[in-house]
Amino acid sequence: MPSTDPHTASLPDAVHRLVEVPGGRIHLVEQGTGPLVLLVHGFPESWYSWHHQLPAIAAAGCRAVAVDVRGYGRSSKPGEAEAYRMADHVADNVGVVHALGEQSATIVGHDWGSTIAANSALLMPEVFTSVALLSVPYAPRNGHRPTEAFSRIGGDEEFYVSYFQTPGRAEAEIEPDVRGWLAGFYAGLSADTMPSGGEGSLFFVPPGARLRDRFPSGARPSWLSGTDLDFYAAEFERTGLTGALNRYRNVDRDWEDLAAWDGAPIGQPSLFIGGGLDASTTWMADAIESFPETLPGLVSSHILRGCGHWIQQERAADVNRLLTEWLGSPQVRAAG
Repeated sequence: MPSTDPHTASLPDAVHRLVEVPGGRIHLVEQGTGPLVLLVHGFPESWYSWHHQLPAIAAAGCRAVAVDVRGYGRSSKPGEAEAYRMADHVADNVGVVHALGEQSATIVGHDWGSTIAANSALLMPEVFTSVALLSVPYAPRNGHRPTEAFSRIGGDEEFYVSYFQTPGRAEAEIEPDVRGWLAGFYAGLSADTMPSGGEGSLFFVPPGARLRDRFPSGARPSWLSGTDLDFYAAEFERTGLTGALNRYRNVDRDWEDLAAWDGAPIGQPSLFIGGGLDASTTWMADAIESFPETLPGLVSSHILRGCGHWIQQERAADVNRLLTEWLGSPQVRAAG
């Protein structure tokens, strides 16, 4: 079901589609022809977070496809929280590949999309023949129940993943002022606008406070235009945040579902790109150091100095170069 959209005016060859998958429908934006490259966004974003990558990957001779993850944008939004478990996201990705008439793809993810991409490659290696992870490194399932581990982080303050667990709580903070909340969240995790002490403290909520109380005010990152912010805000004002937040509310279900893959490596050709100022990179330094065991097919790993969390938008040219070089590498070409 092709359609057009004013926000792809800068992507004249891009096409919007709604495709049917076993769990409902997925909205995607497609550009180029060649081997399929599936782009999976994180929280709180949309397909639009890849608008710099779509034309670059298409120009490299690939079929670039950026999806709205279930719960976002025009994709299906099941009402039950448990419908957002990792296995459902993996099934959606497989469904997209098949709906597009393909049998296999390279998968690329950022933030939660990185974790979804990693698990797609882990659970369905015959479909996802190579995997690129942005910002969040691969960390295999381990013996610690996630919510119990998160409850011990931060002392008297509450870790943001724990803060997101109760249905309606974070929505009550965000939805009265979606645009303002998004602007503060994006600014707080961007290299040029994050607090001078770094972004780490933004992930902790003091007793009786809100997550947004530590966001920087009045600053907009250089990568985020007013048009960009308008797009993201309009999407979430239309859909609400529950679908997006439900991803966090399934961390324990994921841990149970993935028990058979405890400690499992991902063997396909892989790539990691992280930001030097991103807490996801610094907190998970041990995961990066473990790549020889957890990502034995790793082609290359890169830390972009002076970069925050929104890596493919903050440093689009660098990410495009690294991604397209990796897509053209002998390892990825042979795997596809």
